[in-house]
Amino acid sequence: IEMPNFQKKESELRTRLDQWLYFIKYLEDFKQIPLIFRDTVFITAFETAELAKMTEADVFAYERSLKVFRDNKATFEYALEQAKKEGREQGREEGLKIAQRAMVQKMLAQGLDVSMIEAITGLSKEEW
Repeated sequence: IEMPNFQKKESELRTRLDQWLYFIKYLEDFKQIPLIFRDTVFITAFETAELAKMTEADVFAYERSLKVFRDNKATFEYALEQAKKEGREQGREEGLKIAQRAMVQKMLAQGLDVSMIEAITGLSKEEW
């Protein structure tokens, strides 16, 4: 394919190959990505091209900010998982207490002695 021979205008693009050839040929001229290229693949290619024309200092600053973003994201995700885990553990403990209280009520209804209930459940009367 000889790029100078590709003469189609944006309105004439019919195939994916046409879009790619147009994209490659006119990439340097784009101030922003044209509407015809709002596909994820073209957006990624456009962003990659933007990175490629950065100065070394800009690339370093970009990579540093990207690292900070990823570190913060990982920290947040870890904290969220820990909070979920803690919530599940607290939920289990609370559920166990509710079940034990219900069991104590049934034992009392059956006329079991308080000391026997304490021995069976491991709970003191104050915990009921």
